[in-house]
Amino acid sequence: MKPVIDARGLEPPQPFELVMEAIADLRPGEGVKLLLDRMPYPLFRILDRDRYRYESRVRDDGVVEIDIVAP
Repeated sequence: MKPVIDARGLEPPQPFELVMEAIADLRPGEGVKLLLDRMPYPLFRILDRDRYRYESRVRDDGVVEIDIVAP
């Protein structure tokens, strides 16, 4: 099971810092799930740059859920 980072209710840059710390320790193919109140567009640019795979969706309750997998 992937670790979950629940960053709902946190103000920037806290969610970004939490997820960057978590993904720094991932081995290739390992992942984390991030829960947020909004889409983290700056994070997507970093993930793209560093070749992480990710999938984002907005749940029925409005929570943004992002699965991130290390390259």
